[in-house]
Amino acid sequence: MNHPMNYKISDKFVGMKPSAIREIFKSLGTPGAISFSGGNPAPDSFPVKEFAAISAEILEKNPVAALQYSVTEGYPKLRELVADRLKTHFNIGAADDTTIITTGGQQAIELTCKVLCNEGDVVIAENPSFIGALNAFRSCGAKLVGVELEDDGISLEGLEAALKANPNTKMIYLIPTFQNPGGITTSLEKRKAVYELARKYDTLIFEDNPYGELRFAGEEVPTIKSMDTDGRVIYGGSFSKVLSAGMRIGFLCANEALVAKIVVAKQVEDVHTNIFFQMICAEYLSRYDMDTHIEEIRALYRHKAQLMLSCLEKELPSCVKFTKPEGGIFLWCTLPDGLDMNAFVKAAVAEKVFVVPGTAFNCDQDAPSQSFRLNYSMPSDDDIVKGTAILGRIIKDMLAKA
Repeated sequence: MNHPMNYKISDKFVGMKPSAIREIFKSLGTPGAISFSGGNPAPDSFPVKEFAAISAEILEKNPVAALQYSVTEGYPKLRELVADRLKTHFNIGAADDTTIITTGGQQAIELTCKVLCNEGDVVIAENPSFIGALNAFRSCGAKLVGVELEDDGISLEGLEAALKANPNTKMIYLIPTFQNPGGITTSLEKRKAVYELARKYDTLIFEDNPYGELRFAGEEVPTIKSMDTDGRVIYGGSFSKVLSAGMRIGFLCANEALVAKIVVAKQVEDVHTNIFFQMICAEYLSRYDMDTHIEEIRALYRHKAQLMLSCLEKELPSCVKFTKPEGGIFLWCTLPDGLDMNAFVKAAVAEKVFVVPGTAFNCDQDAPSQSFRLNYSMPSDDDIVKGTAILGRIIKDMLAKA
């Protein structure tokens, strides 16, 4: 009998854990499963008919361009359209900024860290934060330092303390608008203060904004990138939540000198983003009213968020706290001290209701959490009603036994 290979995994990856969310996805084929765990856009939000017509036309009239290798920076027409939209909708794009297309917003994050960070360099992030970004930083050998997330954004005291304590900080990673997983939005005052702290301690900011166009309540808040006067802010976005997640079309806007290095990293990583989907995206933006399309998604998510919030108010004991987002696709629930969050998650799985444990979003992978994340964009209305009732019953049972 042959002895199995003993694979020596690299130092960067030996401690890496799989994404809890991707692992949960494997269980969702269970009949009757109710998933509040993913970050999927609502299937109703996909412009299927328009994509079908555009795809047929591209393959009939311009098949070679759609099926051949292309330029790393992205399909020129799409780059121009994205840059124009960033300028008109978010006031983003200085004279020495440039915009490139990436394979989802995830790649924009990972390539930036790969280009900027040496082994052991620090990335400061909100705690909790997006698991995909945290794993990207870990995979690059960066050291993660988490700073408490407050109701109006990252703790400024905590951020300055972290910057003082870590002079090798290369980047502050923030999701200022409809934060994942917290669902909260950073106030304008804090955005300005974060930018000034980045200037004071001479570090960069990565502003991740995949949900920014999904506001269904409250007032718009200017992006940090729109305040950028010295090329300090790298801005990442995506079409995943407004057109199609499966297309994997994201974008990055930053100073052209930094982007030039990011392009080299992208050449190594995947040569270029899927050109056929870039062409579809460009044609959609050219031919259809994107703003009207997004308004329809906002209305859909406004309804779903309000339904979930009303169900949580009804079903959960008052000792359970939850955020009330003004947009995006997530909200964040926190159990009272004394209840075991992991036991709660397992009890929910046993009843075929899937949520993501808060530990998945911690900068410190070994730190405990009393929280869990809920998604309202993907489940049906019936599943929202049924699933929240099950979660409420489980928590009440646990409280009765505590």
